[in-house]
Amino acid sequence: MTPQLPGVLGSLAPLLERYGYLAVVGLVFTEGFGLPAPGQTILVVAGVYAGAGHLDIVFVALCGFFAATIGDNIGYLIGKAGGRRLVRRFGRYIFLTPERLDKAETFFARHGGKVVAIARFIDGLRQVNGIVAGLAKMPWWRFLTFNAIGGALWVGVWTSIGYFAGDHIAEIYEQYKRYETYVLIALGVLAVAAIAWWAWKRRRKRAANALSE
Repeated sequence: MTPQLPGVLGSLAPLLERYGYLAVVGLVFTEGFGLPAPGQTILVVAGVYAGAGHLDIVFVALCGFFAATIGDNIGYLIGKAGGRRLVRRFGRYIFLTPERLDKAETFFARHGGKVVAIARFIDGLRQVNGIVAGLAKMPWWRFLTFNAIGGALWVGVWTSIGYFAGDHIAEIYEQYKRYETYVLIALGVLAVAAIAWWAWKRRRKRAANALSE
């Protein structure tokens, strides 16, 4: 049975029904390097369809993860190779105004690598994350690591919400729209906590290896 989806979720259903996994890849990938696209929303819709048996949830998550990672890396190359002049000249076409760019760069400079991981959960910053990292000349391997962690968490959260929501998606969607800001803050806090735990484990392992040498 085809799921009945509310609001903007329903508007993406025909696209998903026609193109399947390619719709997930296309929208998430496009959003990754700055173009406005409902990448996050398509993950929820695909999760709902997977829960109804129309798609495979593991493949949905893999498609979303790789599309997000590759899209962000293209954004990184745009920022690093094109520089600030290119972004200032063409940024308006992806709603990246000079003011928005300045704020993103300031936020990025203050918080460093961890902002790459949590950026996926913040509308606006999610779309320009790679571009700003490239402008800041962040080492590629560092960007790739934190971006992959953030992408995995982001894809996991939104596909899981869709997958487990099932027939309750309409009620959940209504409540989400009502408390959207608080939900996003909570997801951001969870993402930061997960990253902090991962960094602590890694630091502890390095310390143990240093003592054993």
